[in-house]
Amino acid sequence: MSLKNLPNENNIYETERLIIQPMSVDDGEFIFELYNRPKFIKYIGDRQIKTVLDAENYIRNRFLPQFDKLGFGNYLVVTKDTGEKIGGVGIFEREGLEIVDIGFSLLEEFEGKGYAYEAAEKVKSIGMDEFGLKKISAITSKDNFSSQKLIEKLGLEFKNYVTLPNEDEELMYYETKQ
Repeated sequence: MSLKNLPNENNIYETERLIIQPMSVDDGEFIFELYNRPKFIKYIGDRQIKTVLDAENYIRNRFLPQFDKLGFGNYLVVTKDTGEKIGGVGIFEREGLEIVDIGFSLLEEFEGKGYAYEAAEKVKSIGMDEFGLKKISAITSKDNFSSQKLIEKLGLEFKNYVTLPNEDEELMYYETKQ
């Protein structure tokens, strides 16, 4: 299924404080830093990105194909005022989930300022309003209380526990309300 009839041809979106744009290979250094932060590894997982080249290949092999296939994927979150790269937010096709899921991660120094909600709310609306998604899901670990709170603030409700293929951890599974 391809949903690539994009109203926003360059895929760059804005909120009050943020610019949200597709990840590119040029974001390798940032992804290397973000994905190796202790909180990212604890709550999202170790993606085995040991070098900037690994990060560039991860973007090339994981992020870009989904944009090509579906028109949406993982976006870089940049502050408007300083131009700093602060995180990632996206809607992902994930093995083991029937409904695409929304995910987000920020550098710790930008947490608690409402950026994750602002970015995730925008990406959720892009998925539903521009791409016609009927439902969006979200998954998070049982001890990631800030993500649980944000997911619920986005209007998703807890449904059950899931374990993704080739994973051991049981995760909390949410969906948009019907």
